Amino acid sequence: MAEKVWLDESKSFEERAKALVGEMTLEEKVFQTLFSAPAIERLGVPAYNYWNEALHGVARAGVATVFPQAIGLAASFDEDLLGEVADTISTEARAKFNMQQQYGDRDIYKGLTFWSPNVNIFRDPRWGRGHETFGEDPFLSGRLGTRFIRGMQGTDGKYMKVAACAKHFAVHSGPEDQRHSFNAIVSEQDLRETYLPAFRACVKEGVEAVMGAYNRTNGEACCGSKKLLVDILRGEWGFGGHVTSDCWALKDFHEFHMVTANQEETVALAMNSGCDLNCGNLYVHLLQAVRDGLVEESTIDRAVTRLFTTRMKLGLFDKKDEVPFNSIGYENVDTEEARKLNREASRRTIVLLKNESGLLPLDKKSIRTIGVIGPNADNRKALVGNYEGTASEYVTVLEGIREAVGDDVRVMYSEGCHLFRDRVQGLGQANDRIAEAKAVAQMSDVVVAVMGLDPGLEGEEGDQGNEFASGDKPNLELPGLQEKVLRELAATGKPVVLVLLGGSALAIPWADENIPAILDAWYPGAQGGRAVADVLFGKACPEGKLPVTFYRTTEELPAFTDYAMKGRTYRYMEQPALYPFGYGLSYTTWACEDVSVTGDVAEGVTCSMRLSNTGTIAGAQTVQVYVKAPLAGGPNAQLKGLCKVRLQPGESKQVSISLAKEAFAVYNDKGRFVLLPGEYKVYVGISQPDARSAELLGVKPEEFTLRYDGEELKID
Repeated sequence: MAEKVWLDESKSFEERAKALVGEMTLEEKVFQTLFSAPAIERLGVPAYNYWNEALHGVARAGVATVFPQAIGLAASFDEDLLGEVADTISTEARAKFNMQQQYGDRDIYKGLTFWSPNVNIFRDPRWGRGHETFGEDPFLSGRLGTRFIRGMQGTDGKYMKVAACAKHFAVHSGPEDQRHSFNAIVSEQDLRETYLPAFRACVKEGVEAVMGAYNRTNGEACCGSKKLLVDILRGEWGFGGHVTSDCWALKDFHEFHMVTANQEETVALAMNSGCDLNCGNLYVHLLQAVRDGLVEESTIDRAVTRLFTTRMKLGLFDKKDEVPFNSIGYENVDTEEARKLNREASRRTIVLLKNESGLLPLDKKSIRTIGVIGPNADNRKALVGNYEGTASEYVTVLEGIREAVGDDVRVMYSEGCHLFRDRVQGLGQANDRIAEAKAVAQMSDVVVAVMGLDPGLEGEEGDQGNEFASGDKPNLELPGLQEKVLRELAATGKPVVLVLLGGSALAIPWADENIPAILDAWYPGAQGGRAVADVLFGKACPEGKLPVTFYRTTEELPAFTDYAMKGRTYRYMEQPALYPFGYGLSYTTWACEDVSVTGDVAEGVTCSMRLSNTGTIAGAQTVQVYVKAPLAGGPNAQLKGLCKVRLQPGESKQVSISLAKEAFAVYNDKGRFVLLPGEYKVYVGISQPDARSAELLGVKPEEFTLRYDGEELKID
């Protein structure tokens, strides 16, 4: 054997990986393309399992901090928070990895390659996996995704803390029960404008891996798509990391998509298209594919070199003392600091949707009895969402309220109804908890109704316990008897606060008209009950903004299988929303003064304002900038800038947001990114510039008009 060049730390990671691959037999190389890569003892290569998850905490491998689900983190509109959360996740990841290595544990969910974040666009609120994403907006998804990646991968300069993976590439958002055979038809304009920007941002940030999707896009299976993987990902964007298939997605090529005739053709298509890693076991057929001339061995060399380059970047072949993250001990898992961050993160995700007559925050001193009613009040599943770890402590909303009020206030509880069935007890009659719920409400000074969804109702196809359509929702209504119970609670005449737990938009027009206060707490994480109580009783000021549109009805949605953006999300919807994207109330009041926009469309502009907290409570506000371009049939005003600002009562701060010329460019019907001559509208404020937001907030963004009179300009 030649000198072990792959252990020479003076050489580049890619040189070392290439040297190592050069020592392998074809069979050894083929087995390294499987997610559960076996050891090659003669070369000193340990076994390694690439499959690990960390959407909102290290998942499926024992105790870890369980942060709010991704959609909740998105509601924070807070890039710095995403970075802090991801840094904590990656610290726990390294701590757990180092401990597991010490005991020889190389099982699934025990590696340093994490298949997160999910930056698919939440285009339809019925999609069961939408709560894994950062919402419906490409710009917001890209900004939050890149900060998450930076927090995960670290900034060491040489070694990665962990390897992140942007998924699922691309044009993927349901239906879940058709994903193995579905062909997403999308125009070039929608592809470039909506479905690709967040992925492009992640690649430009330096994400180490990209995962392909199950479905086809315009006829090509995504994990074997020349356009997506070869032309765009590696060609246009210059991606240098590795690509993995989604799990067992490759067999769909010949079993359901029918784009190949057999297993050998399938693995050849995937490998030749640049899918380096197989989450599954189909790549064992690469041996025969090479013998049959369908794949060149050099193509496999390229894939395995990419995979080992990732492992080299993680420091897995270097001296222990050379890699700074090897010193992170297991004592860094589930720390008091992480629990505090988790509670703070949960607070920042909560969106105040309605607060009639200032019902919130509740004054504990004026309450003797509080009724906590609803199927999610004491539901641990509704804290965490999916792809979750195991928390050392779970605090439900009921428990959080009890802890917050102590012995001074009596807390009475009723489940109220089953989450989605018509009765709690199988032998009981329908609505078998309504009498109890009414009694609790009648005895209470105020009622907190905790309703919504849990991951048994929305999730991934194949998840155990999914009740609705393989994880997708059939409609946007509150499931089961929840609204019926809510109406009965309101009929008692007692003030009712509705707290929604769930990962997607719900159509609640009756509640909007009849319930005085409404909070959306998403899946708020293991500390979620304390965070909800903090907001209910004024220990924290709500600051979340909606990362998705809340529609009024299911019927106004286009067909679930229609991937055209027309009529979807705030960017293309025509009817008023129930609650708009970017909307969220506060306990304090805000003033935007001296708002200005200076500069030139073709060179970039600066948006400035003085933001003041004019109320009596410390809080945070998100300054939002939207741009409407002069493209016929193009999108409504789109989010192009944001800044989260924290202010004490009476405090002011000068805020500046810069927009490059790219913020004004649009994709035309040919998918070209162009700056068009004409009139541009720029809106600067604390919401999007729609009439419904103005109605709900009582204030609208400042509007500015800019012109570009040059020729149509193609932007690279």
